[in-house]
Amino acid sequence: MSSVDHERAGFIGRGWKWLKGSIVKCRDKVVEVARKTKKLGQDDPRRIIHSLKAGLAVSLVSLLYYFKPLYGGFGVSTMWAVLTVVVVFEFSVGATLGRGLNRGLATMLAGALGVGAHYLANLPGRTAQPILLVLFVFLLAAAVSFVRFFPKMKARYDYGLLIFMLTFCLVSITGYQDKEVLDLAHKRLSTILIGSFTAVFVSICICPVWAGDDLHKLVSGNVEKLGNFLEGFAGEYFKVPGDGESRDNKTFLQGYRSILTSKNSEDSLTNFARWEPRHGRFRFRHPWKQYQKIGSLTRQCAYHIEALRIYPYPDIQAPAEIQRQIQDACTEMSTESGKALKELASAIKSMTKPSSVNTHIVNSKTAAKVLKFLLKTSSCEDFVLLEVMPTAMVAAQLVEVVTCVEKIAESVHELASLAHFKDAKPEQKPALGQPQQLQQTMQQFSGIEGPHHIITINGSSAVLPEVSIQECGTVVHVTNTDIIKGSKAKTNVREMRQYLSF
Repeated sequence: MSSVDHERAGFIGRGWKWLKGSIVKCRDKVVEVARKTKKLGQDDPRRIIHSLKAGLAVSLVSLLYYFKPLYGGFGVSTMWAVLTVVVVFEFSVGATLGRGLNRGLATMLAGALGVGAHYLANLPGRTAQPILLVLFVFLLAAAVSFVRFFPKMKARYDYGLLIFMLTFCLVSITGYQDKEVLDLAHKRLSTILIGSFTAVFVSICICPVWAGDDLHKLVSGNVEKLGNFLEGFAGEYFKVPGDGESRDNKTFLQGYRSILTSKNSEDSLTNFARWEPRHGRFRFRHPWKQYQKIGSLTRQCAYHIEALRIYPYPDIQAPAEIQRQIQDACTEMSTESGKALKELASAIKSMTKPSSVNTHIVNSKTAAKVLKFLLKTSSCEDFVLLEVMPTAMVAAQLVEVVTCVEKIAESVHELASLAHFKDAKPEQKPALGQPQQLQQTMQQFSGIEGPHHIITINGSSAVLPEVSIQECGTVVHVTNTDIIKGSKAKTNVREMRQYLSF
């Protein structure tokens, strides 16, 4: 075989390999696109329904072209109905209503002003008409552009302001060459209203997607994610490294991170929900802005949790004695706060007033005060500051988390009042007694000799325990037979009274 034949065979071989590789790449891309499309539909089947609804809305309004009586009346302006459906139809009912009303009202107002500007420009004569029209357009465009900087106008009426400016310019400028400016404004307004009505009708009547429902689920879900984290955090932090499952394999320790980036979603859903009529469990003028307040407090708590996650399993472990002293208090704070948040989330979902949240918050606040007492009275002189700091920082962040949980509870109670949540089924009140965490704390001091004091604790399910202290020489009697002794008992008891009473 000659060299020419060899070159030709090599060229054909390379070409075949390239063609085969291209076919394989195209096949892989098609498979990948199909896989992503399937996943997109499975994540939220409403997306498929929305796509079908959008196609139906555009098809309905495009029928204007096929009926001569209607097309003859509107003419080329029929295209404005199709364009309106394309730009107005959104995923949720609130977004569609907001855009539709913005577009309709802006078109009506701008059309009227455009006609007025056209006739005012005609008064001085044909020569001054273009000068006055340009002046009117300049003044209105400048004013509308400035108004768009106001936050409230930007949030709810930005699209309407854009349409207002666009419609005014089109009516006033095109009317310069078209003497029938009133007829032009009428046709455009009519077709835009037809397009807006079609989009709103299809959005509401066929499988509606309510922004209020999505906001309701988003806020309650975020609160529940915080509760899941706090309920499992203490067990993970105080677990000995190497025992059991790794912290990174715990999905509940990662779920809260989506809360940190939820502000934009909450703001947009709140804005859309305010446009929606009464539907389902949500009344007219439902307090949607209260959801924003709860979401803001939830993110604030999530930021504290993000700081809290820095300290588990640091390179330098705190001494076992320090960890042992605060472990019960930290566990109580974290667990009770988690239970409170999960109950608040359940109350928001079911739209019922939370019943036993106050009990969990009281327990977490009591544990926080006990923790402060322990941190202040523990003798840390024998430990290196660097060894104690991580544990102290965890304790401080947990105290901040307890404060955030209390604020979230207040906001949820306010939402329940404004939205007229139903009363929950009455539950039996727990028996009055001494908090378990305080009993464990006093038992830690039970092995020390010295002056003794009587501590009487009267518990309450609504407020923190009231503490009364009396000295009685060398014998101590404490509720539930718990005894606090020690050579520094007088100082410690005084400090405990300071931390455990209001």
